[in-house]
Amino acid sequence: MDKFEIKGNWEEIRTRLQQKYPGLTKDDLTYTVGQGEELLRKLGKKTGQSREALIRDLNSM
Repeated sequence: MDKFEIKGNWEEIRTRLQQKYPGLTKDDLTYTVGQGEELLRKLGKKTGQSREALIRDLNSM
């Protein structure tokens, strides 16, 4: 499994994620460089989406 890192403007991506998944809070979407896997785990628990589906979503934003 490759490590995941966010590419692009995180503020813009976070806004789009909150629109797509309204149940996500700012705390759920806290991201620090190097913590991509932790973010994916949190998002997976909150949304029920798989790691792969979340990566596709994030990469398309």
